[in-house]
Amino acid sequence: MGLDDLPESWTVWTEQRDGRVILAYRPDVFDADAFPAPCLPTIYVTNGSRADRPGAGQYATEEWHATLFAEPEIELTNETRESRAAAVDAAVDVAERFANGEIDYRAAYQQPREAYLAELDERTGRAD
Repeated sequence: MGLDDLPESWTVWTEQRDGRVILAYRPDVFDADAFPAPCLPTIYVTNGSRADRPGAGQYATEEWHATLFAEPEIELTNETRESRAAAVDAAVDVAERFANGEIDYRAAYQQPREAYLAELDERTGRAD
């Protein structure tokens, strides 16, 4: 498995020389015109520290992470792996689960953005 196996609803937004990858879900739909700018589901593949302090993510670690965000501050899931290749595979798996409506993004919100979540429901088949 690899980035070529992403579901078609996901796009490689950027792939950096240091191995980090950012994937975006339907940027054609969740653009800054139709929804507030933060409303773009993304998956980050990174080996940055996950310590809970400002700037911690800029420090590389031995572990790689595939982290799905509904918005920059709304983390939905994180998969930790020992290598970049394994983290990319985990990211593809998370992307598939998200696209199939298997990840509950609504539970992550205290004050939901109803229009955004309704559109996600429609796109991921959870509206049924």
